Amino acid sequence: MTEPVPDLQLQMLVRLIGQDAQAVLPITLLVGGVFLHGDLISHKAWKNAWEHNLRDVDGPGAQLLESLPEQVDQAVVEKQGLQTAQRMPEWIHLRNATTTGAGRAVVMPLYRGRLADVSGWSLGKPE
Repeated sequence: MTEPVPDLQLQMLVRLIGQDAQAVLPITLLVGGVFLHGDLISHKAWKNAWEHNLRDVDGPGAQLLESLPEQVDQAVVEKQGLQTAQRMPEWIHLRNATTTGAGRAVVMPLYRGRLADVSGWSLGKPE
C-alpha cells in the first residue's frame, strides 16, 4: 500500500505562510470528500492560539496542559533533529475552519490536519 503524497504546491504555500506568524490566507480544502474552508495560518500562530485555549481548560490536572504545546515541539526536534527547519511541512493549520455536516455549518476555531489527507484545494472561501 502506498502512502498518500502531499501536493508540493500546497506544501510550498504552507511553508511560505510559516515565515510570518501574522500571515493569514483564505483557503478551501477537500479532505476525505468534504469541503473545509478557513484561514490558513502558520504553525506558530496555531500553536500560540492552542496554548491560549489550553489555559482556559478547567479541572484537575488542567495546569499540566499549559506546557503541552512546547513539549510536543521539543519532542519533534529531538526526533527529527536540526533538519526540521529544512523539511517540507506535513501539517496544515487553519483558524475558523468551517465544514457542513448534517445540513448545518460546523466551525472549528483551530484545525490541524495532515497535508497528505488533502486531495484538493483552492485559494479563497466559498461565497
